Amino acid sequence: MIKLNPRTLMRNPVMFVVEVVAAVTTVLFARDLLAGTGHPVFVGHISAWLWFTALFTNFAEAMTEGRGYAQEDTLRRTKTETMTKRLCSVEQRDYELVPGTGLRQGDLVIVEASDIIPGDGDGIGGKASALA
Repeated sequence: MIKLNPRTLMRNPVMFVVEVVAAVTTVLFARDLLAGTGHPVFVGHISAWLWFTALFTNFAEAMTEGRGYAQEDTLRRTKTETMTKRLCSVEQRDYELVPGTGLRQGDLVIVEASDIIPGDGDGIGGKASALA
């Protein structure tokens, strides 16, 4: 419920207004219900929809945030676990398998079909294509 804290929601003005109006309509609903005046059923429905909107939006945001962290961890793990073919001899195309994190500036690598590219760099030869 930390995400429903008004101080946290002030960073998102739209959701802040939804929560404030939901709180106001909840008070009006309670007042109409206890006093027996107005239209408590209508105000209650409006209040319920506003609270549903606030809760669902925060739930969806939390799910998206969790998914983003999972993708970040996967990418970080891929970088550390990826083995790449570092060239020992350019003339003979001899290579050794090293982890992607073991590459240094100036190293040459061979990337073949279905290989994961180990990091940033420039292509210096060959052909490339992408399948959509």
